Amino acid sequence: MLLTMFLLGLVYVVLMAALVGSGLPIAGVIIGVGALFAIQYFSSEALGLRAMGAREVSPQEAPELHAMIERLCIQGDIPKPKVAVAYTDMPNAFALGRSPKHATVCATTGIMELLSPAELEGVMAHELTHVANRDVAIMTLASFFASLASMIIQFGFFFGGGSDDEDSPGILPLILVSVLVYVVSFFLMQALSRYREFAADRGAAVITGRPSALSSALLKISSGMERIPQQDLRSSEMAAFYIFPPGLKQGLGNLFSTHPPMEQRIAALDRLETQLQVGGPAR
Repeated sequence: MLLTMFLLGLVYVVLMAALVGSGLPIAGVIIGVGALFAIQYFSSEALGLRAMGAREVSPQEAPELHAMIERLCIQGDIPKPKVAVAYTDMPNAFALGRSPKHATVCATTGIMELLSPAELEGVMAHELTHVANRDVAIMTLASFFASLASMIIQFGFFFGGGSDDEDSPGILPLILVSVLVYVVSFFLMQALSRYREFAADRGAAVITGRPSALSSALLKISSGMERIPQQDLRSSEMAAFYIFPPGLKQGLGNLFSTHPPMEQRIAALDRLETQLQVGGPAR
C-alpha cells in the first residue's frame, strides 16, 4: 500500500513539473481545481447518499441496525457515525465521509434481508474500518491529480495544443504527460483501493473476532447480486464504495477493478480465522 501511494506521488510530481514548464497560469489552474476538489471533498457524503437513494435513519426507525453499529463502534473504539438505509433489493453496504467524526455507514434493505445478524455484523464492521482508516478521504486525495490530468486533457483538446508564445513549448507536451499520468494513476488507484479492501476485511475480522462470518456474507452477497436484474445494479462511481461491487471482473479484468477477487478475500479471511483460533497475531 505504501509503495503504491509513493508511486502515485511520483506520478503526480511529474504532472506538476509538466504544468510548471507549460507556460500556463499555474496559480489560476491550482485555484480552480482546488475549488472543485473542496466541493467534492466536503459534499461527497451527501451526493453519494443521494445517488444511492439512501437516507439517514434514527434509532427509532432502525433500532437493530443502530444497536449493531453502536456495539461495533465500542468494540473497535470508533466514533459512532450516522446510519443510513438505501431502499433497494441490491444486497450491499458502503461508508462515506471525510473523517471518523463526519461519516455515514449505509446498508441496503436487500442486504439486511439476505444476511444473518452475524454476517451483517461482519459487513458493517468492514464499513466501520473504512471510516476508521479514513479511506474515503485517502481515495479522494489520491484521485485529485488524476482528475486534474483529465481536465487538462479535455480543455487542452478543446482549446487546441498550440501556443502563441514562441518561447513557450505549448500545451501539447502537457496534454501528452497528462494522458500518461491519467492512465498510470488509474491503475495505481485501483491497486490502492484493492489493498484498502483487504485492510477493511482484516479490521472487520479483528473487531468481530469472526472472519468466517464476513466470508459467508461475501458469498451470499455475490450470489444475491447475480439474482438482481442487470438494470437494477447501480454500476456508477458509487461501486467503488460498495463492500462488493456489481459486475466484479476476474482474471485480467481485475486490473480495472476497485476490489480484489472474492476468492482472494475469502482466502485471506480463512488465514485470519486460523490465526485467531490458535491465538496467534492476525496478519
